[in-house]
Amino acid sequence: MPALDPGRTALVLVDLMERIVALPLAPRPGTDVVAAADRLADTFRAAGAPVVHIRVERPNVGTQPPGSGLVPSLVHDGDHVVVKRTIGGFQDTGLHELLAAHEVTTLVLAGIATNLGVESTARAACDLGYEAVFAEDAMTALTADEHHASVTLDFPRLGTVASAGTITLDGPE
Repeated sequence: MPALDPGRTALVLVDLMERIVALPLAPRPGTDVVAAADRLADTFRAAGAPVVHIRVERPNVGTQPPGSGLVPSLVHDGDHVVVKRTIGGFQDTGLHELLAAHEVTTLVLAGIATNLGVESTARAACDLGYEAVFAEDAMTALTADEHHASVTLDFPRLGTVASAGTITLDGPE
């Protein structure tokens, strides 16, 4: 895959929250997704490209369930955190405005669950005109079949599917 422009590209990590990462997931465990996402985030930070973490909060609930925070090791100074209350990351979150302020036109997407939060965010991103790259080995789902359907049937229609290790940036802006 060709190197991406760090001045126009953001990494968007969806729902990498402690309670979600701990679920029984497939085709890979949440800890593998976190490790791949962490490597990608380091690559983006080193190139000066934005890293955006999206986490969900249940609406109309006084206290969120235990483990509702992002995996602490993933979030670094300078990263952005967006809170969503729907499946996708764009609805009433300010994500689009944040990305526009950074002049982002391409999103690299990863997270849990492939067919829910990641796919919903990707569909909205494409509707808004963003180019999408999917880091296949930095995402997982509740079942391998759900993950496989998104990665092989849906994502190729929305953008480019790649392994996290092949996603590179041109360097600092």
